[in-house]
Amino acid sequence: MLAIKLRNVGKKHQRSFRVVVQEKRSKLQGKFVEDLGWWNPHTDKTELKIDRAEYWIKSGAQPSQTVRQLIRKYKKPEAISGK
Repeated sequence: MLAIKLRNVGKKHQRSFRVVVQEKRSKLQGKFVEDLGWWNPHTDKTELKIDRAEYWIKSGAQPSQTVRQLIRKYKKPEAISGK
């Protein structure tokens, strides 16, 4: 089963995260299927490929709780209304 989750990058106390699609039970730093973007919690900046994330969710990938919140927060307004 595939999951969309955060992957640690950066130094201690300066963490930033890559948003990746990978097997749910694989190692955190293991192989991943696709890189969907990044998130820096210190500056609250992000870059996320929303269309690819939605594709993977429709294909059966389960986003983690944090990734689900990021997708909701940075979703395009026209995508929210369903147009």
